Amino acid sequence: MRGTDMQTFQIFLVDPSQLLREGLRKLLDDPSFAVTGEAATVAEALTKITPDNTPDLMLVDYSADDKQRLEEIKSLRQRMPKMRVVVLTDVLSSVSLAQCFDAGADGYLVKNISSAALKQSLRLVMIGEKVFPTNLASLLVNGKVEARPAPVNDAGMAGLSEREIQILQCLLNGYPNKVIAHHLDITESTVKVHLKGILRKIRATNRTQAAIWALNRGLGAAVTNTSGNRPGVSVAFTAARSAEERTEAGAAGNGARSAR
Repeated sequence: MRGTDMQTFQIFLVDPSQLLREGLRKLLDDPSFAVTGEAATVAEALTKITPDNTPDLMLVDYSADDKQRLEEIKSLRQRMPKMRVVVLTDVLSSVSLAQCFDAGADGYLVKNISSAALKQSLRLVMIGEKVFPTNLASLLVNGKVEARPAPVNDAGMAGLSEREIQILQCLLNGYPNKVIAHHLDITESTVKVHLKGILRKIRATNRTQAAIWALNRGLGAAVTNTSGNRPGVSVAFTAARSAEERTEAGAAGNGARSAR
């Protein structure tokens, strides 16, 4: 059940490997979780789930370019809109991540994740967060994973200005406001003003959602400079929201000073 402290979330496992399912059962042996069912396929899972025993979250195996699985995720979202869906995959791919989120997944995790990170990721999903690997943004910067085709017109970018797009690219690097300001040679307060405008325009509530929105539209991360900034890490995969994110979430639309 959702909505109370110290709750136990009901998890359903879908993976063709019985060995992996058994391993996940042991990894999720935790007061926060109860594995209430498992199946080799989504079709089999649907025969075991009824309106009276719908799990809180389904953890689903995913292979790259598995169009059938993407359709199944869409179907799951339509049939059980309150159930969260998290993809567990062998492939670290920005394209696959975007496809899974487009289909309605709430999380995209790679199978080499630690048990502690897996549990924390699932907890985040259950409070409404979207999660994906911390190193995906830095891989995008280094050109080690492919990006989706960029929008062919400005309509796909929700009317964002050039400066706002630059700030979104910095979010994909995982930069906090102070580093964004240094990177773009603007003040930190100007960064905050731009972020408020970005959140308002794309109808996001925090920088995590903004970063995912940018990835889904093929917006590559900003090129890192050589001034000693920290390596890019994803802001969408954190144990708790940053103070910056909490401040920005409710402030979109306030009066702004002119920004350069």
